[in-house]
Amino acid sequence: MIEGFKLPKVTFKTRVRDDSINGPNPYRWEDKTTDDYFKGKRVVLFSLPGAFTPTCSTYQLPGFEENYNKIREMGIDEVYCMSVNDAFVMNAWAKAQCIERVKVIPDGSGNMTRFMGMLIGKNHLGFGNRSWRFMAIINDGVVEKWWQEPGINNDGEDEDPYVESTPENCLAYLESDTSETETRLKAEYELA
Repeated sequence: MIEGFKLPKVTFKTRVRDDSINGPNPYRWEDKTTDDYFKGKRVVLFSLPGAFTPTCSTYQLPGFEENYNKIREMGIDEVYCMSVNDAFVMNAWAKAQCIERVKVIPDGSGNMTRFMGMLIGKNHLGFGNRSWRFMAIINDGVVEKWWQEPGINNDGEDEDPYVESTPENCLAYLESDTSETETRLKAEYELA
């Protein structure tokens, strides 16, 4: 995956709360498209091997939740967490993690992950197909900046590295991008 890549057109099967539904499960199905999530927005998208898994639950998702406001203050409209899990699992995981700001995207069929070249086999853990860990800044549906963990493989010998797709790396990029923009604007103002 490289900068400048236009995201594929994908439909995600989501479950959204609907208070007009009575009973213990007041949710309805709602299709969301790539455009719904990414068109006309500058967003952070990070993807991980699975909901309720150790690194994802201990560090990555909570780290982005904790840094959500800082990220938003740097010209980001939204922060999304995607995984090859269904909507039921993603919603339950977000609830269990007390996630209130980061939005979860269920890529249950793995289509988005596959089209982005990040679908791998985790059969050695009994997971089946999952996402390799990656992160991107997406600007109006186009990859502006890309990070992926080293050693991508499809044979289950990875140690699930978590060094590239961290909120700290995201913030460092956004801070440098903001500084460069401010310097450019100042120079343009002084020339005018």
